Amino acid sequence: MLRIDRRLLAHIEWPLLVLALLVSGVGLVTILSATFHDGQFVSRYVVRQATWAGIGLVAMLVAVSIDYRTVNRYAYPIYLLLLVSLVLVLVAGVSGGGARRWIGIGPMALQPSEFMKVGVVLVLAHVLHRWAGEARLPLRRLLGPLALIAVPALLTLRQPDLGTAIAICMGAFTVLLVAGLPTRLLIIAALVMGPLLPYGYAHLKPYQQKRLDNFFNPQADRLGTGYHALQSQIAIGSGQVHGKGYLHGTQNQLKFLPEQHTDFIFSVYSEEWGFIGGAALLTLYLALVLRGAYIASRARDNLGALLAAGLTGTIFWQAAINIGMTSGALPVVGITLPFLSYGGSSMLALMISVGLLMNISMRRHTF
Repeated sequence: MLRIDRRLLAHIEWPLLVLALLVSGVGLVTILSATFHDGQFVSRYVVRQATWAGIGLVAMLVAVSIDYRTVNRYAYPIYLLLLVSLVLVLVAGVSGGGARRWIGIGPMALQPSEFMKVGVVLVLAHVLHRWAGEARLPLRRLLGPLALIAVPALLTLRQPDLGTAIAICMGAFTVLLVAGLPTRLLIIAALVMGPLLPYGYAHLKPYQQKRLDNFFNPQADRLGTGYHALQSQIAIGSGQVHGKGYLHGTQNQLKFLPEQHTDFIFSVYSEEWGFIGGAALLTLYLALVLRGAYIASRARDNLGALLAAGLTGTIFWQAAINIGMTSGALPVVGITLPFLSYGGSSMLALMISVGLLMNISMRRHTF
């Protein structure tokens, strides 16, 4: 039976919890609209998402109750378990939408790469917290962490899932940056990566190459690879200032928007609620990220600071990339919007992240 130290109850991290629940609630309402059909108001997607949100709240409670320093002791076993699950996905995973990303467990299907976002942050915080804050973090101490990032990122790319691989790397980059990644290494990496970009482009899947091409020339294939981005931008723009109203978004209801309940849910929301609604949602995300940054800055040890920064960074980058791609500011890479998009594994991993952030904040007062 789980027990929470009574001293923690006086320091419950209410702001973060309320923000996460608010955005999740907006997500359920938007998924209902995105999957609305005449005669079936509440779709199975809404029921499933609500169920996963409930399971996520239980997982969040577990993440709060176990001291994050205790969780840290199992960083490597957790990471290795997730790594094995990524290998199993490639060997015997469940396919859907042209990709193999899930493991079937009875009636459920879990996406290990979503949990690997948390796993990578956890293992990097475990490895780096002893040296975090040093004036010059030696390169030799970064070789191990870089390998810990590269392996799951490459396995995720093999599924293929470029968006999640980017999210894993960006969350890891946040941990490295807070730990004291030297600026000179960033400059060297930029100089090395520049000439390698054509090589990387050549190894993308054909549809990924076309998406990138379409980003630089949006009118090249308006009915093909450019269709997703074009319809998304039309939906966002047609919302204007006040929006068309709930369940009255034409791009959504007439099924012009593809993947409207997952990758392009921000377009559904913006069409219905307009600029004002979009600004309100972005304010909620900003408040959530700033609260996570505040928790990281107030953590009592390096471990808590790195863990909080990495989890917050993962949420920030994923939200920024999704909103960027749906609005046309970034290429379409296939990535969900945290707490808002449909996805059981994503919701569960996010609730665990919120639980760990609350854990770090609440235990600041106990040691």
